[in-house]
Amino acid sequence: MEILQYDFMLRALAAGLMIGLVCPLVGLFVTLRRMSMIADALSHVCLSGVAAGLLTGVQPILSASAFAMGGALLIEALREKYRYYAELSIAIIMSAGVAIAAIIIGLGNGVGGGLMSYLFGSIVLISGRDVAVMFCIGLPTLLVLLIFTKEMFNITFDEEAARASGLPVKLINVVFIVLTALTIAVAMRIVGILLVSSLMILPVAAAMQMARSFMGTLFCSVLIGELAVIAGLVAAFYLNLPPGGTIVIILVLVLIVTLAATARGQSADFSRSAAGR
Repeated sequence: MEILQYDFMLRALAAGLMIGLVCPLVGLFVTLRRMSMIADALSHVCLSGVAAGLLTGVQPILSASAFAMGGALLIEALREKYRYYAELSIAIIMSAGVAIAAIIIGLGNGVGGGLMSYLFGSIVLISGRDVAVMFCIGLPTLLVLLIFTKEMFNITFDEEAARASGLPVKLINVVFIVLTALTIAVAMRIVGILLVSSLMILPVAAAMQMARSFMGTLFCSVLIGELAVIAGLVAAFYLNLPPGGTIVIILVLVLIVTLAATARGQSADFSRSAAGR
């Protein structure tokens, strides 16, 4: 295949396979815990991290990871302060992330130009170093998620019962939110900062319409995420489109088709039920 003759596409596909696996896994727990907006908040914090990295010469993925982890820990701390208004913590950190990014971009001449490839993703500008950093962050994140899937499941559906059974709920919550931050930092190079939350949420939204169990939803969301990333990268290559927007549009189309098929199935079931009466 022509596409496999280019080193930058091989790097993009390798990185894409990683984020297509990790993002839906994290996104499933984020969605089930009704924390979908946290991905948007942390992506805005990542924007500050990328700007700081470009300004200081630090690898942007590493600086974005550091900023995102700091933002994640602050969100968790603020959730404790605003226990009955937890969404405030997300809004506060999102506002701070955008403000800090604006200040750093204003201080750095030329930072804004380099920032564009991180806003919407780029397959041409992904370097071997980027891929290495993404795997060094993504693989441990994936491993922790797989090892603690059962504990995460218990906390997600009944936090009080999990605490009563002796699980370190607070520690696991902190680890989870840090993993979410790292996942966003890893995925932004392919999908872009502004669209990374979509890769975490849309595959899960479609999978929830297809599957009827937790594990079924998990496998479906990963499958949808991987297929969308690969199809999006290939389409972006041949059509000269931004990879992030292409991947997200594919996910939106998958979700629309899934919702339409589900609605048709429900309509057919209702018709059969009515005829039986």
